[in-house]
Amino acid sequence: MKSIHKMHTLSLFAVLAMLISGCQSADPVAIDPPTGGREFVLDEAAFAMAISPLLTNRGCDNVACHGGGLRGSFELSPADDKNVAFDFLQVARQVDPADPEASSLLMKPLAPEAGGDVHTADPEVSGFLTTDDPDYQAILAWIEAGEYQ
Repeated sequence: MKSIHKMHTLSLFAVLAMLISGCQSADPVAIDPPTGGREFVLDEAAFAMAISPLLTNRGCDNVACHGGGLRGSFELSPADDKNVAFDFLQVARQVDPADPEASSLLMKPLAPEAGGDVHTADPEVSGFLTTDDPDYQAILAWIEAGEYQ
């Protein structure tokens, strides 16, 4: 009985040793993104000309909002110290290329009554009451103009 117990104990240690050594030497496998390795590219010049001013006009970059530092996962340069290249990178992170209308950039400022996400900003002041808002449509068109390369 003692030898069977000893054999089971040794077998258990052997299995554990194999598992541990296998985990330590496992080579991580890089998985290609569903895009087939392509990158979604947005037009930075169009952002600078149309979208950045729109965000400023809406007050998104004031210091009480995203221009005052990181708020959630979104930060913009303050209105009095614009860095359009920084803002472009930040805004691009809020885009869902697979479903542009589901992008945080559109969902957060959209009134919950219109299907948007809850956001601390008042949609009547700095957001969109409906998806028909011209600024909402401008942002959506900019996202939809992006392409995989």
